Amino acid sequence: MKFGFIKPTYPGEKRVALLPQHITSDFENELVIEKDFGSNLQIADSEYEKKGCLIESRENIFKNCEVIFCLKLLQPTDYDLLRDGQMIIGWTHPTGSGTAFYQNIAKKKNLKIIDLDNIFPTAHLGDRHIPIPFIEKNFIWRNSFYAGIASVQHALLTFGLLPNSDTKVAVLANGSVSQGAYNYIAKYNVDIRMFYRKTMQEFYDSIGDYDIIINGIEVDGSVKHIITKEDLKRIKKGCLLIDSAADAGNAIEGSHYTSIAEPMYEEDGLFFYEVNNAPSLLYRVTSFEISKSFSQWVYKKDVKQFYDLFKWID
Repeated sequence: MKFGFIKPTYPGEKRVALLPQHITSDFENELVIEKDFGSNLQIADSEYEKKGCLIESRENIFKNCEVIFCLKLLQPTDYDLLRDGQMIIGWTHPTGSGTAFYQNIAKKKNLKIIDLDNIFPTAHLGDRHIPIPFIEKNFIWRNSFYAGIASVQHALLTFGLLPNSDTKVAVLANGSVSQGAYNYIAKYNVDIRMFYRKTMQEFYDSIGDYDIIINGIEVDGSVKHIITKEDLKRIKKGCLLIDSAADAGNAIEGSHYTSIAEPMYEEDGLFFYEVNNAPSLLYRVTSFEISKSFSQWVYKKDVKQFYDLFKWID
């Protein structure tokens, strides 16, 4: 089956999701790579051809491939190229940042969506969805770890802040993202504390004390918001809120997504960072981790395994 790889055109996205070094002879699909796919890492098309890949134009990939891989959400310039019933694999986030695409484009074209969420990889078709049982939970945890590092690093630079021992920091922890955020902010010898589910009430009791609040928790439905609008009223003015989990509007009520080009906004004296592809700032190291992990769990096996999932949905 033809498995087409296109360059993401999502704003600020520079990661290369498949590197030639991870393509082995036991890959079961026919790989079709967009021309200049690896250009952000100075990888020539010939390197992919040496591994048996075909090089095609973006238009021909949409036209001839049953399955399309795009690391980040497809943009409007590609909508007319999509064919009814086509399968799209990548980080589409149908219930998050990709809601509008899913509701307005994917449903109308009957697209089969494979959302490669690190914790809950899921197949979506119309109003139905099913978990993907053969992809290991946390299969791409290193990218999440780097998301924590990149978001904090970028937010501090944007905010123009060099923290010190007098800077009080709260990290709301849940997993790899929080670990990365903690790993980076701790290098400044700040006054830092991590809060977990069992100690969140202590965070709420002291919420007005912090200069920086870093969220690493993605709302999963059991909690409506991590920080509500009422909580925001008790945070001191000038506080920097970094949503490293990039769960805008959910983790922090009322927040909205920002971009690498315009990463921060101010509202009621508080500063919000909500970039949902921050790891792209570290695109050299994250490209390697994504390519290695996705090759093992997604690219290598016959994509028929994904089609089989939709038999249960239908």
